[in-house]
Amino acid sequence: MDDFCKLCRTYTTLTAVQQEFLKRLLVIFPFLADLAHARVRLYLETRDGKAFVIAAQEWPRTIYLPPDGTAEGRVVRAMEEPILCHAVESHHFLRGKREWNYGSMVDMMVQPLIDGTGLLGLVCFETTSEMAESDGYDRLLSTARLLLRNPRRQLNPEMFAPMSASDGILLTDQYNRITYATTAALRIFRVLGVGSLVGAHLFDRQITQHIRKETQETSRPWEREIEAGTLIIRERNLPLMEGGHLLKRIVIVSDLTEVREKDREIKVKSAVIQEIHHRVKNNLQMIASLLRMQARRSKSPDVKEALQESVNRILSISVVHEFLSEQGEKTINVGEVAQHIFDLVAMSMVDRAFELHSECVGETLILPSAYASSIGLVLNELVLNATEHGFTGRSSGHIRLTLGDGEAYTLVFEDDGIGLPEGFAPEKQRSLGISIMRTLIEGDLGGTIRYENRKGGGTRVEIAIPKKG
Repeated sequence: MDDFCKLCRTYTTLTAVQQEFLKRLLVIFPFLADLAHARVRLYLETRDGKAFVIAAQEWPRTIYLPPDGTAEGRVVRAMEEPILCHAVESHHFLRGKREWNYGSMVDMMVQPLIDGTGLLGLVCFETTSEMAESDGYDRLLSTARLLLRNPRRQLNPEMFAPMSASDGILLTDQYNRITYATTAALRIFRVLGVGSLVGAHLFDRQITQHIRKETQETSRPWEREIEAGTLIIRERNLPLMEGGHLLKRIVIVSDLTEVREKDREIKVKSAVIQEIHHRVKNNLQMIASLLRMQARRSKSPDVKEALQESVNRILSISVVHEFLSEQGEKTINVGEVAQHIFDLVAMSMVDRAFELHSECVGETLILPSAYASSIGLVLNELVLNATEHGFTGRSSGHIRLTLGDGEAYTLVFEDDGIGLPEGFAPEKQRSLGISIMRTLIEGDLGGTIRYENRKGGGTRVEIAIPKKG
């Protein structure tokens, strides 16, 4: 809309009030294009009266029209558009033909927009000759022209939402008698046993007798969903009023039967998937419980420690799995997962007398689910190493994860512990945790991991994961 106002200020003498009127009108241009099966353009006369500027245009979704490469903002000389010039002079609706491209002709219908001060602009409908000469097309066109009458109030975009080629269109007169029905509308009602629509009353019992259920939202009074026979139909009812009296009614009908059936199938599959996720989570927790039981029965401190580390790794996978199931298995918020893992380690692996402070800072990092399990396990190993080796002999410690999203995804893990031993080389370490991290980061994610002592004391581990694609 900002571009539209800029065009008006640059090329025309239209006032702010006139521009506002035209802006309200543009809201229904997509609907007009679909209703009239035509490309709709708004032409504005330039200040000198020697040219027109294309201020807006909309292509229909209900018929195929080949593109001509003309965009908004293009200025055309008046001498090249004789029909537009005649419409400017006469202030009357005109019909004619124009060349589309290289000898291809289209039908052109021009409706002047007039207010108390004179001409505001020209709305041009362009469609194929076959469509323009089809039975009943004049009724569609006259309805589109009726919609162009002064929209004194803001129009609801939802009410005049675009249509699709499969939608049926019904038009009625002021007495709600059907005067026009498209082939798509006839096809929908034929399934309900209604052979002829034109001439029938819109609320005739023959049309409504098959309705089994009707749903209407209070926020969308113009739209309802009907179950009739074996069909589920969405009906959009648009009465065109003037002075409190009905002029005609536009009814858009859509067959939603297949869509609703697919929705039901998706809901059933979703419920099954959620049940599977729930069982996987329970099974992981059961495995962890069995390992805890085995650890309690073991008399070897090394075995107990190894089993407890395994428990924590399983629970870390459980945390990641839970996040993926809640978010549709598409993405994962690394910060949220990290905080859950930090809390999990603090509860299950750290002595109750030890106070572990943790924080996650930096950018919000949303990664594809393919990264999730590997990153979850790496975070688990980082915090385990910090609690087991970095805080020896202390009653409290602090860990921090800083997330970054630049040329690569970065995770910087820091603790304020005793730091790395002199001569530390990760490739020479026999630690299972370090081996797991190197395998996951370098092998699974194709990234790098770097260890160093932190300024001020402690350890700093920087992980960089390249972005795919």
